[in-house]
Amino acid sequence: MASGKSGKKRPSMPSAVGQRQFPWGMVAAITVLVLLAGAFIVYPLVQRNQNRAWEPSEDNRNPALAIPGIVSQEYPGLQHVLGFQRVAYTHSPPFGGAHDGFWAACNGVVYPNPVRSENLVHSLEHGAVWVAYNPDTLDEAGKAALAQRVEGQPYTVMSPYPGLDAPISLQSWGNQLKVQNADDERIDQFIRALRLNRFTHPEVGASCDALGAQGFDQDNPPAFQPIPLQSAVDGQTVLPENQGATPGGAPAPDPTVPGAPAPAPAPAPGQ
Repeated sequence: MASGKSGKKRPSMPSAVGQRQFPWGMVAAITVLVLLAGAFIVYPLVQRNQNRAWEPSEDNRNPALAIPGIVSQEYPGLQHVLGFQRVAYTHSPPFGGAHDGFWAACNGVVYPNPVRSENLVHSLEHGAVWVAYNPDTLDEAGKAALAQRVEGQPYTVMSPYPGLDAPISLQSWGNQLKVQNADDERIDQFIRALRLNRFTHPEVGASCDALGAQGFDQDNPPAFQPIPLQSAVDGQTVLPENQGATPGGAPAPDPTVPGAPAPAPAPAPGQ
């Protein structure tokens, strides 16, 4: 009987090393974590740098000039008119020029009804930003979005402005920006660049607090009136925007300053 090895081959055992697969899932998870961590670090830095671009400085006194659509004009300050007088402003809404001796309360106030422009312009002189909107063209969501930017914020005020030629108009002393919707990023840029910008408004450090019923009654403010036509300027009841109430255009005394003489009373009818 012939002897020899069997021709059958023993089946090979699978190699444990050969079965080990590359941990792609773990690599993907680590990659995602690294990217998220980078985003949390980088994004705030980018936002901070973008915000700094709108902060005024000695080297960039009016950053708002870089905002597309901005309108800028220089106005002299301290040109006061009396309560019965109107100003024939050249812009609507106005953003500088002669104004009432009493400012409108402007520390985060959202007025439900239109307010006299002459009082609001005085608020701009103190460093406030006035957010005006057309009540007929801006929807409720837009009004709510604007109010969130204003309520409780110092030196910021909001009111409807009938007949406005854009849904929204922003004013600071000497600057104006009109936009079409409340989501426009230029709104925040304007506010950041110009609210309390010490380089752009005349009365740095002046108050925005409510004056009370004897000055400007926040709960019952003077009613809005359309801007008079230039042809209505008579130097007595209607004044040009670059002239105060006293002769020669000199500033009228500010009745809110201690020791200043009180404004003259309105003339009786027929005088």
